[in-house]
Amino acid sequence: MNIGDVARASGLPAKTIRYYEEIGLVTPRRGANGYRSFRDSDLHKLTFLGRARALGFSIEDCRTLLALYEDDHRESAQVKQVAEDHLARIDDKIAQLQGMRATLARLVEACSGDHRPDCPIIEDLGQPGR
Repeated sequence: MNIGDVARASGLPAKTIRYYEEIGLVTPRRGANGYRSFRDSDLHKLTFLGRARALGFSIEDCRTLLALYEDDHRESAQVKQVAEDHLARIDDKIAQLQGMRATLARLVEACSGDHRPDCPIIEDLGQPGR
């Protein structure tokens, strides 16, 4: 398969596929003309990477998961640990977003939103260290 075919089949843009090749996540064969030739195994890896990235895994997590995917002797505990670590980061991010939302909701509620110039939103944003 050429890069266009594998892009359509995997749902990834060709630019992303070239990047994954550049950083060593996939290694398609090269023909005498220099064109990439993707195998079914490359398509499976790219599909795997696309799904992992859609779940928010970092490139390094993807590298680890891909190595585990290719390891017939892997332990599911290793995979679970990578996923649990990522889940903890997601939970932290959710907590941060909830805090941001609560602050912004409080400020929006406090702002009268009328013709006067005073505004608690602007005042809060102008405070150092927030």
